[in-house]
Amino acid sequence: MTFGTRLRDLRKAKHISQEELGKVIHVSKVSISGYENDTREPSQEALTALANYFDVTTDYLLGLNQTPKWANEKDANDLAAFLKDNAGSMTYKGENLTEDEKEKLEIAMTQIFWKRHKHD
Repeated sequence: MTFGTRLRDLRKAKHISQEELGKVIHVSKVSISGYENDTREPSQEALTALANYFDVTTDYLLGLNQTPKWANEKDANDLAAFLKDNAGSMTYKGENLTEDEKEKLEIAMTQIFWKRHKHD
């Protein structure tokens, strides 16, 4: 998953527009669009502001880590068990999912897990 895709998913999960996000981190809507389309890279300041706003690490935004900064080792182990129990055998109309579909499903399940786990 690219930086732009992660950013778009986080923004949409908060139900805010590109313009609203731009105002929060002090960049233009055009910049946010460029980030989401992977045609522009944020400055270190913008990257840090995005991470702080979405309560994730810069490593998470850059695809280096999927674990939120507030999670501990037990939380990460709980996620691994959740994914193993729920994602491994998914099919659609009896057919196995493609690798791309499996990756997207795992990403979505990971986001749902962290969102719900944070509020437990």
